[in-house]
Amino acid sequence: MSSEDIKNKLTERGLKVTPQRMAILEAIYNLKNHPTAENIIDYIKKMHPNIATGTVYKVLGALVDNRLVKKVKTENDIMRYDGVMKSHHHLYCMESDVIKDYVDEELDELLQNYFEKKNLPGFKIEDIVLQVKGTFNK
Repeated sequence: MSSEDIKNKLTERGLKVTPQRMAILEAIYNLKNHPTAENIIDYIKKMHPNIATGTVYKVLGALVDNRLVKKVKTENDIMRYDGVMKSHHHLYCMESDVIKDYVDEELDELLQNYFEKKNLPGFKIEDIVLQVKGTFNK
């Protein structure tokens, strides 16, 4: 994703475009595989050695609050970040801690229909994200 695209995403959400926000969002897109905050900090420190760890966490919080990234929690309670906002699910490898995106419109429709039939009183579904745990063949 280009710098201009990242600027536009921030602006569309009403966020001020800052070098820190640009760098952190760029890191999430470039690192792929749902990086941890530590992965993002390590990546950013190469170009921005003076960025404070607290700043990274604060910006990550703002990006999540403004729906530019999502939090993904692993089996080991490690918080990771996902820059793909389009509806998708996750395949989580318990051996390697790798998370891969899984897109399946048929599954999305099946889950949506299932919960519509259940008519959960007093609960409004905003998103359905499935995390499938297993191991990838070597």
